[in-house]
Parts: sequence; C-alpha cells; structure tokens
Amino acid sequence: MAKVLLEMKNITKTFPGVKALDNVNLKVEEGEIHALVGENGAGKSTLMNVLSGIYPYGTYEGDIIYNGEVCRFNQIKDSEEKGIVIIHQELALIPYMTIGENMFLGNERGHKYKLDWNETFGRAGELLKTVGLQETPQTLIKDIGVGKQQLVEIAKALAKNAKLLILDEPTASLNETDSRALLDLLLRFKKQGMTSIIISHKLNEISYVADKITVIRDGATIETLDKATDDISEARIIKGMVGRELSDRFPKREKHIGDINLEIKDWNVYHPLYSERKVVDGVSINARKGEVVGISGLMGAGRTELAMSVFGKSYGSNISGKVYINGEEVHLNSVQDAIRHKLAYVTEDRKGNGLILSNPIKINTTLANLDGVSRHSIIDKDKEYSVAVEYKEKLRTKCPTVEQNVGNLSGGNQQKVLLAKWMFADPDVLILDEPTRGIDVGAKYEIYCIINQLVSEGKTVIMISSELPEILGMCDRIYVMNEGRIVGELDGSEATQEIIMSHILKSSGKGA
Repeated sequence: MAKVLLEMKNITKTFPGVKALDNVNLKVEEGEIHALVGENGAGKSTLMNVLSGIYPYGTYEGDIIYNGEVCRFNQIKDSEEKGIVIIHQELALIPYMTIGENMFLGNERGHKYKLDWNETFGRAGELLKTVGLQETPQTLIKDIGVGKQQLVEIAKALAKNAKLLILDEPTASLNETDSRALLDLLLRFKKQGMTSIIISHKLNEISYVADKITVIRDGATIETLDKATDDISEARIIKGMVGRELSDRFPKREKHIGDINLEIKDWNVYHPLYSERKVVDGVSINARKGEVVGISGLMGAGRTELAMSVFGKSYGSNISGKVYINGEEVHLNSVQDAIRHKLAYVTEDRKGNGLILSNPIKINTTLANLDGVSRHSIIDKDKEYSVAVEYKEKLRTKCPTVEQNVGNLSGGNQQKVLLAKWMFADPDVLILDEPTRGIDVGAKYEIYCIINQLVSEGKTVIMISSELPEILGMCDRIYVMNEGRIVGELDGSEATQEIIMSHILKSSGKGA
C-alpha cells in the first residue's frame, strides 16, 4: 500500500459572512496525481491556499499532516521549505526579466551580497531541459507564449526542490496541444516519484491524468473517486460536482436568424510593436441577427487580435479594411465609437482588462454605460445600485450584495459581472473572447443560456473559443482561423473537430 504523503483533516475556513470550507478532508498518496474538482466557489483554491501557507496557521481550523508530521505554516516560504510548491492560475512571472532570473526570484543563487549568475543560468538551463522547454535562460518572459510561461513556472517549482506540486488550472490558457504536453510532463514526473495535486475544470484532462479525484461542493468534501476502481467519466464527475446529472452540456435553442448585422471586409492588422509583422491578414467575415458565429483556431491564430482591432482599434497598428453595421460603413477609431455603434467586446482577460477587481460589483456593472445611470454627468447612486441588483438576479450571480468587491468573487461569477457590464451597454453585437475560460461546467451552462437569450432577442454573438466542443455545441456557423487568415467557413450542423483541425493543418505554413 502506498504511503500517505499528505492528509488534511477537518479543514474549516471562514471569511466574513461566508464559510468557504466546512470540515474538508483530503488524503494524497505519495507518487500519485490527485485531482481536485468542483464548481467555482466550491473552495478548491481556498483549500490549497491553506495548505501552502497563504492562509497561515491560526486563520483556519483543522490539521495538515505532511510526511507524517503535523505542519503549521505561517507563510508560503514555510511550505516551500517542506517541498510543497503551488503554481497559481495567474502566472507570477515578471515580463521584463529573463527566464533564469524569474526561476530563482526569491530563491537566488550565490551569497548574500553577490549573486552567482553562472550558477543561476546554468541551473536554469538544466531545469528547462527537464521540462522540455527549448529556450535559453537569458530569454525575456515577454518574448515567450503562455504555454512556455507555464513550463517556466514548473521549472521554477523544481528549482525549489518540489516534492508535492500543486497546479491551479494549469491549462486554462493553453491550446489542446500545449495542454496535452503539460499533462504528459506531469505523468513523466509521476514516474520519477513526484506527487501532484491538480485543479482543473477540463474534465477530459482530469480523466486522462488523475489517479484519484476528490470532489468538493459548497465548501465540503463530497467524495473521492479512484481511477482503479471507480467510474471517472465526465458524466460521473459532473454529477458529483453539481449534485445532479447534466444530460445536455449545451442548452437547446430555437433559431431565428435574420439579416447581416456586422460585416468585416479585407481586414488587415500589424503587430503594435513589430510593425513588419502582420497578425490579421485580409480577413472577411459576417454575422447575422439572432446568430452565434464561432471563430475557432489554435492559440496565436489571430482571433483576439481580430476582435480587439475591430473593437475601436484597441489593438494593432496600420489597420486597414472596412466595417459595416446594418449595411452601412462605420469608422470605429476608438472604443467609444464602437460602443456608440452598439458593438461590445468581452475580453478573455477578465481580471486584467475586463474588471476593476478592487471595486464593487455595482460599479463594474455600469462602467460601459455611465450615461445609463447619470443625470447631468452625475452618477445616480440609487440607479447604479438597482441596475446592478437587476443584473445580479438576471444572471444569477452568487454574491451576498452588489457592494462586494469583484475580486472576492469566484471566476464564474466574475465572468457574469463582465457580461452584465456589456449587456447593460445594450449592444447589438457582442464579441465574446473565451467567455467560459477557467469556469466550471455548471457556470458554463449558465453562460450558454445567457448567450441563447441574447440571440433570441435578435442580438448577434461572435464567440471566440479554444474549446472545440464549445464551438461545435453553441455556434450556428464557424469560421476557422490560422496564421492570421480565415481558412474555412463551416455550417455548425456539419462541422466536426476533425474537419476544423484539417482546415488548420492544411493551411499551416501557407501565405505570409
């Protein structure tokens, strides 16, 4: 029988007005990959923050027993000294520092008053080989993609002699290829004796990589499933997470598709810093009233660059092409122009660009349409409050009050506030960029229902998503994008994952 490396007993954690964890128990054996699943707000990240010392001993009840020893961590450094290293969903890397510098930040090589750069970059190079990243340690973080940055974080954890690696949504920002490579790396580490805890909403990945799966719901442990003896199908995991079977992952919708609402012709965009690099190349697409149009493609295909450049030229340089709304050419030279012409863009980066985390829900909800809550340029606080409450109820946002700061909400509820912000602006066309990234299956279903409601009202939705099942399950028509160009247009009823990928693979390496 395998040795129990970690046991968390009767962990209870309370925030003002909210019991986040209620007698949670977790047991992890040495050398296994243990998955932690549950809906947004279930308490998964809170539990891992207790384990890693982010929430210090004394701020919670219960015991942490690691390697046979009762541990009382007062800070994250205490847990790291025991070999427990956490990698958060929001990567903690400094863009203008090198890979090597980032890997040993706070864990520097050398003496107190003199860093040993030879050892720093030499050891960094060894660890980069271990994780399979073919970059030099002198490369700046800003010059590598998100998938490679995730590998840098893992190499950084290895530099701290990790024995137990905790990964919180490690593949949330990765495409399928990079995700599979990262999961295979965890399996390789497992063969070498590494123990891992992984939090993920991507249930197919959980089924692929995990030995055991602990389900948390509403701050309590529901069950632990063992791959060797139990059913760990997606349907079974979902039943544990939401307390019921979810027979259809994508809600049905009656289709009433009307006239073309948005048309983009021969759209070209160059990189804002590297002006010779074309990121959107001659794109022409259209979308109709009452239609959900998908834009599919691998990471780096140019989907976000297309969306942001159309939305008031908020990305790119040397932009050319034409935009038509309801058959009339419009010039969207600023975000204000775009909003005025009833266009909205829901960013993929809700925490960085979409919401002000330190501000209440009510302020975030009305940000894109201050005129709607103002009189004579003065905000009517009562109106602001009532609008926020209306959208809280309409979107079923879980929060005690709209006075609560958005930063205290779970990812799924933050996404609902972001949607509310743009719905209150009353757009005719909504561009949704990765609208369900990092949120659980129950919250995803609710977002899909909101999308269906919007198009049933005659609005147009353009959905950018890296999840092919989502694109296939929600979209009436699908554009396939690769290397900045449209390489296919498919009817939603005829599209398959294989057809989409074949369009991408056939087009790779062609053109600019």
